[in-house]
Order: sequence, then C-alpha cells, then structure tokens
Amino acid sequence: MTVYMVERELKGISMEALGDAQKAAISKAAEMTSSGTDISYLRSTFAPEDGRCMCLFDANSDVDVKRLNDDAGLPYHRIVPALDLTP
Repeated sequence: MTVYMVERELKGISMEALGDAQKAAISKAAEMTSSGTDISYLRSTFAPEDGRCMCLFDANSDVDVKRLNDDAGLPYHRIVPALDLTP
C-alpha cells in the first residue's frame, strides 16, 4: 500500500463541517474496506488561516483515494503519493 496526500482548499469552513468531513472520510474508508477495497484514512492537517487541508490515506491506488473522496462528497484539487514521516 502507498500513502496518498489529498490537498484541499477549505477556507471559511466551520470546525463542525470540518469534523463532519473527517467522519465522512473515515466512514467511507471503512465501507470500501468492508467491500474489498483496502483503504484507510490516516490523518489530516488543517491551516485555518488560509484554509489549506492535507489529508493522508493508505491505499493501493490513487484511483481508490479519488473514488473515496468523490463518493463522500469531499472537495479536493490534487491527490499525490506522499511519504508519511511521522516518527
């Protein structure tokens, strides 16, 4: 599996809506995994000042990550392979 970073522009989003988006990503990942597509939501980093949000997913392909975000109705402008450098 590969880590993919999903880049989002969420300027002006409320903390409640941000939490709902995170729950939607987690729920859709669980649904897809139970249906045979191995994918996990890892974490997000949000910069409220300018609305940038980076979300990490562990998946077999960027196509799976795109499908998760599209099906969950989550906006994004780019999905790229990434290195998760958490110690």
